[in-house]
Amino acid sequence: MQVEVLNWENQVVETKTLDEATFGVATRVDIIQRVVSWQRAKARAGTHKTKERGEVSGSTRKIYNQKGGGRARHGSIKAPIFIGGGITFGPIPRSHAFSLNKKVRELGLKSILSTSLRESKIILMDKIDINEKKTSSFIKNLSEIGIKPNTKLLMIDSIISDNLKLSSSNLHKVNVLPIVGINVLDIMKHDKIIITVSAIDNLQTRFAK
Repeated sequence: MQVEVLNWENQVVETKTLDEATFGVATRVDIIQRVVSWQRAKARAGTHKTKERGEVSGSTRKIYNQKGGGRARHGSIKAPIFIGGGITFGPIPRSHAFSLNKKVRELGLKSILSTSLRESKIILMDKIDINEKKTSSFIKNLSEIGIKPNTKLLMIDSIISDNLKLSSSNLHKVNVLPIVGINVLDIMKHDKIIITVSAIDNLQTRFAK
């Protein structure tokens, strides 16, 4: 699979051969959905908590006599059936993460990358050189390669430079990501993905193992 490699002047500098096993995979919506669910479950904080009857404030005395009142038998005002009482079987802090086979995760990433490439969402660049820490210059560079200001853009490189981080930090629709952190959910959230040649080489080497 041959893909053109661009520079910041929107000129074709070379042609890159992509691995069919990584970028020629069929769209597997079922696998992508499983990977996204796995990612979102891992990202959940799991800090939700309600108080049980032993944790709420209230007196511990018996609220009225056991017999003679014509009412049901009760001991504590902190019982779950009373307003202000404890919650029965309420949520407690826990992890929502679950395991997902490594091969399934890799197939999901390959599938979304292949789909994005077929839909012309991926732009392959020789390198991302940002010479100055200025947002205006960065926006100008993006316009040169046809990226509009309101485009949701993900930029992936082997190593994210400080200039790139600072130049893009004021643009809330532009995100940068090192290749080690590439994932299905971030790719799906963006309209365009810029990937450098070095990042592609690292990715294909990882999948070849």
